[in-house]
Amino acid sequence: MVLLQRHLLGEKSTGLNPTDRSKPGTKRSILVDGKGVPLSISVDGANRHDMKMSKATLQSIVIYRPEPTIRSKQHMCLDKGYDFPEVYELLEEYGYTIHIPLRGNKRRSSKEIPGYRARHWIVERTHSWMNRCRRLLIRWEKKVENPIAMLHYACALITYRRAGVFG
Repeated sequence: MVLLQRHLLGEKSTGLNPTDRSKPGTKRSILVDGKGVPLSISVDGANRHDMKMSKATLQSIVIYRPEPTIRSKQHMCLDKGYDFPEVYELLEEYGYTIHIPLRGNKRRSSKEIPGYRARHWIVERTHSWMNRCRRLLIRWEKKVENPIAMLHYACALITYRRAGVFG
């Protein structure tokens, strides 16, 4: 009963975590640039699938995004958890060049881009940098706004450090 009450106190942004004995938790989705600087972040319950958070993450980009052209394409590298038709349609709508490995043993006839390597590990590194902020590891707050504010603070700190000013 305690788990259910904690779930209700966390409002809609918490959910029963399928990998951690159904404890309530929060999942964050981040969009980063090539250096790992956060450009967008969204938060939802831990039981939410990654692909369902993609639209909210793309809509919450905090900087001006220039339109992609033939000469300056914008690439989007995602993992297998985003291999769904809805995600492809959304990314094409935003004008990204999509790099998603297929789930299972399927093969896609993809054209090679010379000199380009997909690097979705950069997002994992940014998650690791965020986890250095101890307050973000375990969500104790009941209101949704408090952890979101701390995530934005962590993103600002990462951006400041990646700019080379802090070290």
